[in-house]
Amino acid sequence: MEFRHLRYFLVLAEELHFGRAARRLAISQPPLSLNIQQLEASVGARLLTRNSKSVQLTAAGLAFVPAARALLEQAASAANLAKDVGEGMAGSLTIGFSGTMLFSGLPLILARFQEDHPRLRLLLKELSSSEQLVELAQGRLDLGFVHTTRVPPELSHIRVASQAFVGCLPAAHVLAGQATLELAQLQGEPFAVVSKTVSPDYHERILELCAASGFDPEIRYELRHWLSVVSLVAQGMGVALVPAALQQSALAGAVFVPLQEDAMTYETHCLWKTSRDSPALAAFVHAVRTSLPMAT
Repeated sequence: MEFRHLRYFLVLAEELHFGRAARRLAISQPPLSLNIQQLEASVGARLLTRNSKSVQLTAAGLAFVPAARALLEQAASAANLAKDVGEGMAGSLTIGFSGTMLFSGLPLILARFQEDHPRLRLLLKELSSSEQLVELAQGRLDLGFVHTTRVPPELSHIRVASQAFVGCLPAAHVLAGQATLELAQLQGEPFAVVSKTVSPDYHERILELCAASGFDPEIRYELRHWLSVVSLVAQGMGVALVPAALQQSALAGAVFVPLQEDAMTYETHCLWKTSRDSPALAAFVHAVRTSLPMAT
């Protein structure tokens, strides 16, 4: 039994006419009849009855149709898998990200990539920027989304997002109803921040901006995740400066107010090892570039 036999049989089962089936297959009727006879000999059962006027499926033929279709589909799937593996487009990619990427385009990238490359499995690890740099250097990440401009020379990178910081205040705070916020208005307030070990660039920048506004922030809480910062503020325990994308978190009790100062932005870079020659990685980088309009 050959795959050609199955394909010819299924077309004939649909047409129930040798002439029409032969035309669909772009062959003449004698080779079609011969292939059907060979298939029946291989199966050991009559699959069709035919006379000068009609062609009908036997009970064995009716039972054989779904089995033949499944065999062809499995063969096509196996061939596609082998092709993808040979081209490096099957297997897995390990992607690092920080929490704000969930509000800054990462779900869109993942959805589009998986639609185009269903045989590639994406493994996601939420890590701080500094942790991702270590994991990339040691080959445990294929690609990372980090919030730092301190990119080692062995890594390629593209900027995928740049967003303003906004004030994050408890809903009951006296300043929560303002249209904009001057940073100096937060002097003396207990600040919640992402810790220096997690995001040193952000930590240093917030100290610089507060100093430029004439005060040292009273950092009361150092946390590992941005959503933890917003959650703490929502409980009325402090204030914070957070990336604007976190407004999408919509946590009850937290209010976001634009800053009058526009000097502070939060940039996200996509990083990967320049030396990595991987078609799958190149395809994912392409998905990042095409999914996020500002990726440069």
